[in-house]
Amino acid sequence: MNASPTDNTWPHERNELRRALRARRREWMAGPDARLAEDRLGEQLQGLLRQLEPLSLGLYWALEGEFNAADWALAHKLDVSLQLALPFARKAGPDRGPARMSFHRWDGRTPTEKDECDIPTATGAVLVPEVLLVPCLGFTREGYRLGYGGGYFDRWLEAHPGVTTIGLAWSCCEAAFEVQPHDQPMTIVLTENELIAP
Repeated sequence: MNASPTDNTWPHERNELRRALRARRREWMAGPDARLAEDRLGEQLQGLLRQLEPLSLGLYWALEGEFNAADWALAHKLDVSLQLALPFARKAGPDRGPARMSFHRWDGRTPTEKDECDIPTATGAVLVPEVLLVPCLGFTREGYRLGYGGGYFDRWLEAHPGVTTIGLAWSCCEAAFEVQPHDQPMTIVLTENELIAP
């Protein structure tokens, strides 16, 4: 697929768009530019966090093809006093309400627990991070992201409007999609090539 974000060849239906973006990302990750792109994105992220100087940083446990924010944070030891946190996702249920997510302090050790989406997580105290790194499957130049469809990040962000959000994305996954009422814009989108501040 050779769609660019400015044309109309991206699928309009969100699940089809997610499949197309995952295929695009897999193809790109298999190419020669991916490793260098990880280093470039990490360098940009380090510079940005030095400017923001957060006391706490929300991370995510990377899925296939995503920038590995947790490993990056440990490798770069930004500040020994910086509190790190990982998300814990809880699935929806008839007697539990909608799907939701919370962040828990993480000591940097390899997680031994998984959340209800089977993703490694931390079990420390609940923490609302000052700055949150958010994985983007797709993104727009207006700062909106497309995730995997669970709505966990969007619900959490709606409930915590004061948090600075940095969407981490690969430039190959810039796309065009219609913004829906529940979509929460990122404060900044960071790719290996640029910082986008809508």
